[in-house]
Amino acid sequence: MSAEVDRLPDRPGPDDPGRGRRLGVDVGTVRIGVAGSDPDGILATPLETVQRDKSGRHLRRLVKLAEELEAVEVVVGLPRTLANRSGSSAQDAVELADALAARIAPTPVRLADERLTTVTAQRSLREAGVRAKNQRAMVDQVAAVGILQNWLDQRRSALRVVDE
Repeated sequence: MSAEVDRLPDRPGPDDPGRGRRLGVDVGTVRIGVAGSDPDGILATPLETVQRDKSGRHLRRLVKLAEELEAVEVVVGLPRTLANRSGSSAQDAVELADALAARIAPTPVRLADERLTTVTAQRSLREAGVRAKNQRAMVDQVAAVGILQNWLDQRRSALRVVDE
């Protein structure tokens, strides 16, 4: 396995870009869920599901979303196993994050631990009464909300520690 696959998730810290909207991205092989935050970085909400394709149209759409929302930071979910290992899904997420970072620089693109976000998203949709057939269209967005909300919560805690 290459060093790229073994990249660890980032953590919010002193290089925080400050106030502004953020994007959360859940990378899948077929679809990419996207979530956005409010300018104060308090609440993540679903934005859309982007279909992946070989032409790179999904990357162009992510760039456009980052520009439209004037995102100060993009958080891409990094799938890790419960044993803290990575595989082909992690490699895919890292490659997408790197490609996106090259296109939206100097806006930072971070990798965030996304263990169990899809499972949690599926459970939440099931508990909300969404039929399995209809979940596919939403699960990626809900997973992206989970990734971004976890980042926002960690960010608030990290900034509180810095302020003290």
